[in-house]
Amino acid sequence: MRRGAKEIERIDFENARDRVVLGARRESLVMSAEEKKATAYHEGGHALLATVLTHGDPLHKVTILPRGMALGVTWSLPQERHTYSLEYFEDTICKAMGGRVAEKVVFDHINSGAANDLEQSTAIARRMVREWGMSDRIGPMAWSSQQAVFLGEDLMTSGREYSDDTAKLLDEEVARILTEQEQRATTLIRKHRRGLELIAEALLEHETIDGREVGRLIHQGLGESGDSDIPEMNILDPEYDDEVERAPEPGGGTITPPVAAGGTGPGIG
Repeated sequence: MRRGAKEIERIDFENARDRVVLGARRESLVMSAEEKKATAYHEGGHALLATVLTHGDPLHKVTILPRGMALGVTWSLPQERHTYSLEYFEDTICKAMGGRVAEKVVFDHINSGAANDLEQSTAIARRMVREWGMSDRIGPMAWSSQQAVFLGEDLMTSGREYSDDTAKLLDEEVARILTEQEQRATTLIRKHRRGLELIAEALLEHETIDGREVGRLIHQGLGESGDSDIPEMNILDPEYDDEVERAPEPGGGTITPPVAAGGTGPGIG
């Protein structure tokens, strides 16, 4: 046994699941103090928004221990769903923007660490507009994201089913969704700035904290800021936490469930 114990305990199952889902810990990776602090705020931003946004999946835990290709991971566990609402996708994109926004608010700069966040957010927004009818300007129309090009078809069109004007409109709607959720994330991060600081401090001290601790720190931050508006916390129910066995798909820094049947899971990081 890796930790030298004589009996298998729950922590061993937890560590094994983390290793399979999130990847092996990169213990040889040495981050500078500046990088570690930036990672703590980045993951803290994801964790904070995962907790205060109620339409997404509840937060399980957040860590700044490098695993796989990620420097840190914010992990939400999927609930039983057969369909996904507009609000679910908006909260998922907003949560994904949390890391980038947190760094921008705290350090007044952005870096390449949010590349996977932006890639997955854009993929979700594009499907919202193109496939799921979640844009009022587009209306009840859908276009497959992958078109087959048949032999003899005009190569100038590449099998596209819509005009240049429609393509421009689709791009505008995707950009609108992403911009609106980034602005929403910025508003929430600024409101919970003290909670973000407490989460980042806890991560720098303990490296890994669970959803209930994140919720407690957000409450504490609001109390210290004199804000009496205490939001509902979207954290994993303790009983469900004890029983959950189903693991979500790994992505970048944030682990989330599949977005729709037959779709690709938005592993946002």
